[in-house]
Amino acid sequence: MKVLVINCGSSSLKYQLIETDTEAVLVSGLCERIGIDGRLVYKPANGEKRIFDDPLPDHKVGVSNVIAALTNPEYGVIKDLSEIEAVGHRVLHCGEAFKESVLINDEVINIIEGVTEFGPLHIPANLIGIRACRALMPDVPQVAVFDTSFHMTMPKKAYVYAIPYKYYEEYRVRRYGFHGTSHSYVSKRCIELAGLDKDNSKVIVCHLGNGASVTAVLNGKSVDTSMGLSPLEGLVMGTRSGDIDPACLEFIAKKEGFTLPEMVNVLNKKSGVFGVSGVSSDFRDLDAAAKEGNERAILAREMFCYRVAKYVGAYAAAMNGVDAIAFTAGVGENDGKVRKMICDYFGYLGVKVDDEKNAIRGEEVMISTADSKVKVLAIPTNEELAIAQETVALVK
Repeated sequence: MKVLVINCGSSSLKYQLIETDTEAVLVSGLCERIGIDGRLVYKPANGEKRIFDDPLPDHKVGVSNVIAALTNPEYGVIKDLSEIEAVGHRVLHCGEAFKESVLINDEVINIIEGVTEFGPLHIPANLIGIRACRALMPDVPQVAVFDTSFHMTMPKKAYVYAIPYKYYEEYRVRRYGFHGTSHSYVSKRCIELAGLDKDNSKVIVCHLGNGASVTAVLNGKSVDTSMGLSPLEGLVMGTRSGDIDPACLEFIAKKEGFTLPEMVNVLNKKSGVFGVSGVSSDFRDLDAAAKEGNERAILAREMFCYRVAKYVGAYAAAMNGVDAIAFTAGVGENDGKVRKMICDYFGYLGVKVDDEKNAIRGEEVMISTADSKVKVLAIPTNEELAIAQETVALVK
């Protein structure tokens, strides 16, 4: 089955056309600068990358141009639109409405609109992409794959905050968690590669990139995760602070004369390893600065690894053990130094790392030794394939 995967941002649209029977990516690309001027990047698997600087006044035109490229007689990969059998949309949030992906209809769209306040930057863009695809492909089934739904299996003790309970009852203020598509895909792949029984397994997934989160997966289900009401909670990240004493907001805001939105902006965009190092949110830049002896860059990297290790330890306790730990996303897949720094905290778990295997980048690899009591793996995430698989499962 050929599935078109759509991931809409406020001024961009990422896409892939996937043949799910073989898991082959036929085409990937990006519509960017939507509403500004417009650019379409089109990269067929067996062909030349093409860039089109045509106007993209809105997402509907973007989707239309993607379809035109896919069906182009010269460089397209399908003969006509009928070959696209389903569309899978990445959607940020579903509130508490859905525990899994759903076929999109008017009722689902209304529910997504109703949780816009939980993702005011992302959800309107997600809906624009959905509506554009429904208008252009009215007879093609559309599926919403939510970033939060994988975490809807958390127990109340994990997702309710210790604030007046009425804020949960009235406003649904709670831990939701994010990166769910990645955590779902990687945990399943980890169970397969580690030879575990899904129904008797304890896996911790570390999704480490500019945005970062850790999830405890017990018997294939998320039981706790580090991000919360928003992606700001949890780990030290590229530019996000992660966990912080809430009193810091009032204290710094008074000193600097910041409003609450300005203070939250500091925590989201000016903090994390960038804020500590003063160098960059990119770990490659941090590594280069650390090699030159930059003490703040060294500190930022140490803080990042320490926070990850603390969460892994907490989740090992929450599940009363751990069978496997998986590293994924940009840093987790590619930075062996960071993986090693984190794993050095796990001597008490019996973790032993094979330094030669840990040097491998961007591949599925078991980085623990044969006698390690806990298996440790690096697994590249594939959120687009996960979305396509979820889509097929619903439309077949």
